Amino acid sequence: MFNDIGPLELVTLIVLAVLVFGPDKLPKVIQDVTRTIRKIRDFSESAKQDIRQELGPEFKDFEFEDLNPKTFIRKQLDNDDLGLKEIRNGFDLKKEMAEVADAVHGRDTDSPSSAPSASGGRVDMTKKPETPAADDRPPFDADAT
Repeated sequence: MFNDIGPLELVTLIVLAVLVFGPDKLPKVIQDVTRTIRKIRDFSESAKQDIRQELGPEFKDFEFEDLNPKTFIRKQLDNDDLGLKEIRNGFDLKKEMAEVADAVHGRDTDSPSSAPSASGGRVDMTKKPETPAADDRPPFDADAT
């Protein structure tokens, strides 16, 4: 719970607690806080047991930690019944991203030796766009939008 608190922060919290509550009341405050935390833990454990009993015997292996998406995915990746490791290993993200970038820049992905165009694959924004012929219709209905 407090794994990321360093020694300096811990000393600061102790000094702050002594200053706020005083050395007389500090032990009672600590007892009250630990008692409250214990009651909250007992309440959550009893709620988990009630939910497990209500779900029935088919969910006896149900763990509440599996509701966390990261834990669920990690557990499913470790369980190789679905063949997910083969899919993950067969997918090359760098290659896919390079193909998408080439498609966006208008480069031909089939021929890797093709040189880029004279403008370096960039669009010249100073040129006027080509106007369509009078008989060409737009790909959408302008009145419908």
